[in-house]
Amino acid sequence: MTTVLITGASSGLGEEMARQLAARGHDLALAARRTDRLERLRAELAERHPGVRVEVRALDVNDHDRVFEVFRAFRADFGSIDRVVVNAGLGKGAPLGTGRFEANRETALTNFVGALAQTEAALEIFRDQQAGHLVMISSMSAMRGMPKAGTTYAATKAGVAHLAEGVRVDVLGTPIKVSVVYPGYIRSEMNERVRNAPFIVSTEVGVRAMVEAIEKQKPSARVPAWPWVPLGFALKHLPLPLARRLMA
Repeated sequence: MTTVLITGASSGLGEEMARQLAARGHDLALAARRTDRLERLRAELAERHPGVRVEVRALDVNDHDRVFEVFRAFRADFGSIDRVVVNAGLGKGAPLGTGRFEANRETALTNFVGALAQTEAALEIFRDQQAGHLVMISSMSAMRGMPKAGTTYAATKAGVAHLAEGVRVDVLGTPIKVSVVYPGYIRSEMNERVRNAPFIVSTEVGVRAMVEAIEKQKPSARVPAWPWVPLGFALKHLPLPLARRLMA
């Protein structure tokens, strides 16, 4: 099995990805800011899957030097890193021009510049190994510009999707593979206060669809496929007044 590095692994989608990938027998390198939660997760996984190796390290992806340090240290631990899941992110935001620039800036820096640092660190390892699988966790909100509090978040998720696609073009024809995963509404710590999100699924169900796409190394995957494959097409191609109704 492979060694998988996951950022933002202390909660939400990252935590559940760690559980499901461990159940498939993958060794894990888990990074996040909250090391107490990482340690609890490591203990849980060790009990459930004693044959799986799990290493954890503290990481704030806005500390860019630390991103490179942590990725290199994990590689030293395992000898190689086969897959990197760029997952850490924020969902803060407010309509532009309403006095909440700090929240929008924090989301932009974490979700895009932080992802850029992670991608650089991952590709440094993969180019040296001449192999690897980069997985970028985007969002269905990347399909179209989003209104209100989602404007900056959606822009960052579109940005990271294009970042990953640029990498894919760069490494085309090599053993380095790139996947972009676009989750729809999946229950997580980030959206736990949202009550009426349409088509929302549990963390376990949503992450299962994500993991299936990742394991197949799909270049692009909207998950769960129903209803997000057709809705994604509609969001991208409908005239804006009609698309806006889907964004409400």
